[in-house]
Amino acid sequence: MKVVAAWSGGKDSCLAYHKAVKQGFEVVGLITFMQNEKASNFHAIRSDLLDAQAKALGLPITKNVTNPGTYEQQFKDALKECKAKGAVGLVTGDIYEVAGHEEGWLERVCGEVGLEPVRPLWMGDTKRIFQEFTTEGFKATVVRTNMSMLGEEWLGRELDQKFLADVLALGNVDPCGEGGEYHTVVTDGPAFSSAIKLVETQKSSRNGFGRLEILRFEVEPKKQDA
Repeated sequence: MKVVAAWSGGKDSCLAYHKAVKQGFEVVGLITFMQNEKASNFHAIRSDLLDAQAKALGLPITKNVTNPGTYEQQFKDALKECKAKGAVGLVTGDIYEVAGHEEGWLERVCGEVGLEPVRPLWMGDTKRIFQEFTTEGFKATVVRTNMSMLGEEWLGRELDQKFLADVLALGNVDPCGEGGEYHTVVTDGPAFSSAIKLVETQKSSRNGFGRLEILRFEVEPKKQDA
């Protein structure tokens, strides 16, 4: 079954893609939604870093700039293009309903376009999902935080068992950030042919949200086994 994977550049979309492949789906491309031509929605990952992730996975990526008032129609138009290219399903990293969407939004929108939603993480235990992401060998760094729950010191932290323990100790933060507590950028994983190294970053905050701006990154090809 040919599918496209919704790609945010963060951990959930990456793990969902990985699990979909393991489940036998043929992922033919990535589709992402941008706040402008320079950065993605929510995670604010720069466009060329998204390109580097897609290249490391060996997949084409399609970027779509959206506006809040017309998001649903633009989302549908993007899915129609995917369907026209042969995709019959859409993989997403949703664990719960996305904030701001009514219950069953994805099923309704996909149904209206004629694609099948594929959600490998749906309603999973977020602690276990976090642990699966790290034990599978993926690496990710925190690039955005809701400052009311996670301060600036969390920006730039890598996801590992220490991170999980510290989050759980807070008591009011979901392990996967499902309450909007944090967002990440994936820099490496078992399916990546190259790793991404964040060379120069800068922390900032605005309107109650912290951001790790990636000023410079490098792509490091992995050594192939002999």
